[in-house]
Amino acid sequence: MARYDYDLFTIGAGSGGVRASRLAAGFGARVAVAEDRDLGGTCVNVGCIPKKLMVYASHVREELEDAEAGFGWTIGERHFDWGRFIEKKDAEIRRLNGVYERLLHAAGVEILAGRARVVDPHTVEVDGRRLTAAHVLVATGSRPFRPAIPGAEHGITSDEVFHLKQQPERVVIVGGGYIAVEFAGILTGMGSTVTQLYRGPMFLRGFDDTLRSGLADEMRKKGVDLRFVQDAVELCRREDGPLCVTLRDGSSLDCDEVLFATGRSPNTADLGLREAGVELDDAGAIRVDPFSRSSVDSIWAIGDVTNRINLTPVALHEGICLANTLFNDRPMQPDHSGVPSAVFSQPVIGTVGLTEAQARERCDEVLVYCSGFRPLKHTLTGRDEKSLMKVLVDAESDRVLGIHVLGPDAAEIVQGFAVALRCGVTKAQLDATIGIHPTAAEELVTLREPVGRDLED
Repeated sequence: MARYDYDLFTIGAGSGGVRASRLAAGFGARVAVAEDRDLGGTCVNVGCIPKKLMVYASHVREELEDAEAGFGWTIGERHFDWGRFIEKKDAEIRRLNGVYERLLHAAGVEILAGRARVVDPHTVEVDGRRLTAAHVLVATGSRPFRPAIPGAEHGITSDEVFHLKQQPERVVIVGGGYIAVEFAGILTGMGSTVTQLYRGPMFLRGFDDTLRSGLADEMRKKGVDLRFVQDAVELCRREDGPLCVTLRDGSSLDCDEVLFATGRSPNTADLGLREAGVELDDAGAIRVDPFSRSSVDSIWAIGDVTNRINLTPVALHEGICLANTLFNDRPMQPDHSGVPSAVFSQPVIGTVGLTEAQARERCDEVLVYCSGFRPLKHTLTGRDEKSLMKVLVDAESDRVLGIHVLGPDAAEIVQGFAVALRCGVTKAQLDATIGIHPTAAEELVTLREPVGRDLED
């Protein structure tokens, strides 16, 4: 008789948990996964997928305007139906929930609907039922953080914005991370009036400064009221209905919704982790070693709950490594270097490698190649939009250290160049590559003269 009920018990059926569970089962392990919400986690239900669908919807207005202004189309009356779009979006999410369920079943993974808690290093409890496992994997992701200010309960987070019954006419977005920036573009594109508040001097901390300032310029052109060094300190509901947002400087704004995009916290509350001996950091994230093992030998963690690099593809990678380590006799440490990322702002940011500030800290001399230009499309539409391309090179080795793009298709462009950086591409190799004309991406292989050293100053 087996010593434990399962070889692996996974808490959380998000991207990382599902990938680890399926692979482990494929390697012959007896696996169960517990989930108290919809399958697919944040990404599928209230993150990447519905957000990208909203980005597509929000682009249509400009596409129609450009078709009329520059390409000879006569466009009739235009109207965006929020409710109809939400219905279509919800139907697609339900389809994906079903896909995840079928994938788990096909792999032989048992699905338990309910909230799981860790009882001890080898025992979990799901709705009063105790089960044992040789290994427990915590893949519970993260949740939106709501600031502790008076009236915060009147605001919403990114979890709720996907389920609003009607489109708000006036929105105040509080925050300066990628979620705040993306929803500022989405809601503006759909026709809402958007004010974005960020307490610092420039949003998207950690991204390359040239792209941060360039995006700020472009967002303002599109009508987003960006207010830096500003914050919300109180919310209240007026008797006639609107929300009133009191700002740090004492002024106030009336709006229909306040969206808090002020960060996310690891989902570790009430999981029994501390009681089982699992060490958490000050933010509540599970501390793990290079193989994703916690301070308890039999308890592992991957994805946002570890607060390493909080991206869906990284959670998938960590899940693959974990399954191979535990059940395929192939120990694998997740590699978190050179991870490409995108901000689906409007226009889009795509980035891989070091920022200019990081490169200057690590290298004696950095060559900066940068180009700003109007996309070819807008030579006819007249739209005042600028794309940016930036390549950072170690002058001593000629190795490319970072590539940063702001503009249409930036994420698609950078995904390809991320492979080149992974392989150690040099500037000479970029220069020797023939571009595809006319494209924006060809700019990255035709940059010949470095700009001044103090581009970001």
